[in-house]
Amino acid sequence: MHAEEGIPWDAKSRQDDINVEGTQSEHRETSPTNARNQQSTAQEASLQARQRRRIAQLEEKLEVLESGRAVKEKQANYYAAQGRAIRRVVALFDNVEDLIAENDRRYEDDNNNHTIDQDRLQIGYVTLSTTLPWFCKKVTDMEYDEYLQMLKLLRQGADSARGDNTSKLKTLVAEWVNKGFKPDAPVDFDDKHTRGFSNDVCGRLLCPAQLDWNNPGYIVTDLSFPAYLYDGYTANLDDLEEGLFRGKILVQGYKAVFTSPSSAKDIRFSLSSITSWWSIDGDFDYCQFWCTIVDFFERPPGRDARRRVDRLLEWWSRCVIYIFQQASPKLCCLGRFSDGATIMTSAT
Repeated sequence: MHAEEGIPWDAKSRQDDINVEGTQSEHRETSPTNARNQQSTAQEASLQARQRRRIAQLEEKLEVLESGRAVKEKQANYYAAQGRAIRRVVALFDNVEDLIAENDRRYEDDNNNHTIDQDRLQIGYVTLSTTLPWFCKKVTDMEYDEYLQMLKLLRQGADSARGDNTSKLKTLVAEWVNKGFKPDAPVDFDDKHTRGFSNDVCGRLLCPAQLDWNNPGYIVTDLSFPAYLYDGYTANLDDLEEGLFRGKILVQGYKAVFTSPSSAKDIRFSLSSITSWWSIDGDFDYCQFWCTIVDFFERPPGRDARRRVDRLLEWWSRCVIYIFQQASPKLCCLGRFSDGATIMTSAT
């Protein structure tokens, strides 16, 4: 026997065997634990990776949805803004659907015998196509649901513009009347109940021009032109066209609204006592009133009447030129009217 540090050789050998076996046993016990820990770590990392990918996918989808929503909102705002022109230059009361229906009817019907109302609708459709040059192509390319939504937005824009016009003129007309007539009891800027025929000044302006305001007892309808449409607010009973549509307050209304003949309707509404928009005011029909004005310009009875209308339109064109010159002085000469008046256009 050999001794090493006081331990017999065989004892030392047995001790080494015990240590080796203990180490192996410890290794066998710890290896599954490490494996499980590593597997758990790998699974957690994989889960986090999947969650990150999922979040990225959802963010991408959300971005696409928001982008699509933004495009739709932009498109909706565009249609509504474009629709504001309809009540000003196309048709004050007719719906876009009616204009389209009349145009479609003419393509399907070879009958050339059209009523005045049908002709008015067709003129409105042509004006619509000219005012909104993109309209016809859009209608052709759209799905039916998109088409209906577009018409709805155009109608909303049109009605909104009409509401803005009447709201704006409500205050302005009161200001013009008070400044021009200086009534003892000024027209209230907010309370429309004090206007209309119960107010002496407003009543004089609303009174049919061929009648005497001081001799009441008549029915006011849309068949007669009110005094505010005339130059000096009075009519020549021997020539009711003299001074017609040259009233100062009408020109002021045009300047405020930048439209005609709807400004004539808006001013009457502002002078009246009704507080909310409605097409009928007692015996007065605003729709028929507007149609009568349009027919005056578009359907003059004969050549002499046509010449008088042309002169009146030239007069209005000069007024419009002045209005635009006031708004933007950067205008250049484009030509001249038959009476020598200069036609101007923007230089920019």
